[in-house]
Amino acid sequence: MNAVHALRALRAVAGRELHSFVRQPGRLASALVRPLLWFLVFAAGFQNVFGVAIAPPYETYIEYKVYLVPGLLGMVALFNGMQSSLAMVYDREMGVMRLLLTAPLPRGWILACKLAGGAALSLAQMLAFLLAAWAFGVELQPLHVLAALPVFLLAALMLGALGLVLSVYVKQLENFAGTMNFVIFPMFFLSTALYPLWKLQESGAWLVWQLARFNPFTHAVEAMRFALYGQLQALSLGVVAGCTIAFFALALWGYDPQRGAARRGPGVSI
Repeated sequence: MNAVHALRALRAVAGRELHSFVRQPGRLASALVRPLLWFLVFAAGFQNVFGVAIAPPYETYIEYKVYLVPGLLGMVALFNGMQSSLAMVYDREMGVMRLLLTAPLPRGWILACKLAGGAALSLAQMLAFLLAAWAFGVELQPLHVLAALPVFLLAALMLGALGLVLSVYVKQLENFAGTMNFVIFPMFFLSTALYPLWKLQESGAWLVWQLARFNPFTHAVEAMRFALYGQLQALSLGVVAGCTIAFFALALWGYDPQRGAARRGPGVSI
């Protein structure tokens, strides 16, 4: 693959995602409304219900709103990953994906460009949410936030890759909302986004605890939580990286035109 052509494809495909976002300034506001609402309502309503003990990476007792921040960062990336998946389904219905996938470039590179564009948008929205959280009194070390950016990006890539996988199997826009809710809400609630794992174990919710332990979203949240305090959670980083590779490989396999033609039957474009 020619490096110049590859960079042009990256600029065109990822740039299309970014330009679309810039042309719609309301998308940033709408992306922040949901996590900010959760941040303000849950922080106020459950401040005295979910006491958080001193546990790594925290070195002292913290307010519940501080605990919520990494989970809501994950929410931002999760919803944007699903939004990118919706855009993929729309592009396929409009024929854009067929044109992209027939370009004289490796299919994996084209999908990687789509993933990079979506992850860049997720990262921008996550930083905007962090700024809003800081305005509401959550104090974080700027150097720790800067060092955490690669972890944020890795989490965004994992959730974007999951969106790519969904776009393989969701054939129509009408079916997307139900599928999205089926993925988003179990991943979010069966995680450490709203409460720590030890709370689940202490309460005797064994099944929920086990599901949360093996939830990739839990590991994305925990990797970001530790990174925001200048620490690395090696297990969570490994799980997130491994899931990113696995999800992307599944998406690449799903967008194989020979498989697709056999599965969908003749006369149906990808």
